[in-house]
Amino acid sequence: MIMPAGIEPMTTARLPFDPLAMQRVLQPIERASGLPNEAYASADFARFERDKVLARTWTCIGFGKDIPKAGDARPFDLMGLPLLMVRRRDSSIAVFHNVCSHRGATLLDKACNVQGSFRCPYHAWVYDLDGKLIATPNIGGPKQHNCDGFDKAQHGLKEVRSAVFWDMIYVNVSGDAEDFDTFSAPLRQRWGDFDMQEIRHAGADSSLQLTVNCNWKLAVENYCEAYHLPVIHPGLNSYSRLEDHYNIAEDGTFAGQGSTAYSPLLVKDGPDLPHFPSLPAKWARAAEYAAFFPNVLLGIHQDHYFSILLEPVAVDRTIERLEIYYVGDQSKSETYAATRAANLATWKTVFAEDVDVVERMQKGRQSPAYAGGVFSPRMDPPTHCFHKWLAQAALTAM
Repeated sequence: MIMPAGIEPMTTARLPFDPLAMQRVLQPIERASGLPNEAYASADFARFERDKVLARTWTCIGFGKDIPKAGDARPFDLMGLPLLMVRRRDSSIAVFHNVCSHRGATLLDKACNVQGSFRCPYHAWVYDLDGKLIATPNIGGPKQHNCDGFDKAQHGLKEVRSAVFWDMIYVNVSGDAEDFDTFSAPLRQRWGDFDMQEIRHAGADSSLQLTVNCNWKLAVENYCEAYHLPVIHPGLNSYSRLEDHYNIAEDGTFAGQGSTAYSPLLVKDGPDLPHFPSLPAKWARAAEYAAFFPNVLLGIHQDHYFSILLEPVAVDRTIERLEIYYVGDQSKSETYAATRAANLATWKTVFAEDVDVVERMQKGRQSPAYAGGVFSPRMDPPTHCFHKWLAQAALTAM
C-alpha cells in the first residue's frame, strides 16, 4: 500500500492497546481477563474506538421522537464527529455529516426546525432537507450567485448510512457494515412476541437524562449483569431477587439479564398500564434487559419498553438518555399519568443507584494494579460477552 508522504500505516507498536491483552479477553471465561485499562482511560484508544469500532458497526445517535416534524433537525457529536439528524418532508429520517461543503463549518449546534433548509452560518450556503446544495450566495463575486464550472450537485451534504429501529436512529459511518435487518435480527427474534409497532412515547414524563463520570463501556457492563443487585439495588432485589434472574448472552450482538419475578407497577387508586397484545403467558411475570451492542440498553416488559442511549462525550464521561415507551395510543392519556410518573420515578431511582459504582470503576482504571480483572463463570457471562465483542472488533481493526 502506498501512503502519502509523512503518513505511515498503523503498526502493532503504534496501536493504542496491547494485542496480547485483547487476546486474553477472548479466552474462555474461566481464564479470561477483562478489557485493559486503556480501553476506559486512554484518549488514543477512544479515537481508535470511534473510527475503527463504532464507525464500522451500527451505532445509535438519537430517537425519532427527537425530530417529530418535517424540518426538525438535531446535531449529535459521536465522540467528536459532528453528525446531523433531520426529518425530511416525506417524514423519513436522514443523517448527514454536520459540516458545510465549502469551508467545513458545522451547520447546527442545537436542535431546531430549519424551515425546510440548512443555512451555513459562515458564508450562507444553503442545503435542502435532502442535503442538496441549493444556494451559493456571492460565489462568483458580489451578487453573482453562480460560478462557471461549479456544479452544486457535486457539493451537497454528505449523507451517512442510517436506519430507524424501534424509534432509535442508528448510523453506520463507514458505510460498509452488514445491512441493518441482519444486524438486528437476533434481537428481533428473541423479542418477537412483542408488537413493537404499538410503542408510544408519552412525552416529558417518559424521559430522563443523567451525566455519569465514566467511560460508556462501564455503563454497558454494569447493565449487563444482575450480580450487583443485592448490594447496589436492595429495593429492587427485595422483589426481583438475584435468584430470580438469568443470564442472556448472544455473542457479537447483545447481552444482559432476565427476571422471572417482574411485578408490574401498581399505583394506589390508579389503573394498570395497557399490555402488549397477545403475549404468551410466560411474559406475565417476566422481563428482560439487554445491552444491544454497542451503545444501547433496552428493557422489555408486558406493559412498557425502554431504551437508554449511551452518548460517549469524553473518555471518562457519558450521557445516559432514558426514553420509556408504552403500549398503544391510549397509554399516553391523562388516565395513566400517575402510573407513568411512578414508573419513571422507579427507574430513576434504580439508575441513580448505579452512578457511584460505575464512577468508582472509572477511577479504578487509573491503577496499574488492575489489569482487566477476572470473571465469575456463573455470574459474569453477559459482561464477558460484551468484552469479547469489543476485543474482537479492536483486533479485527488492526
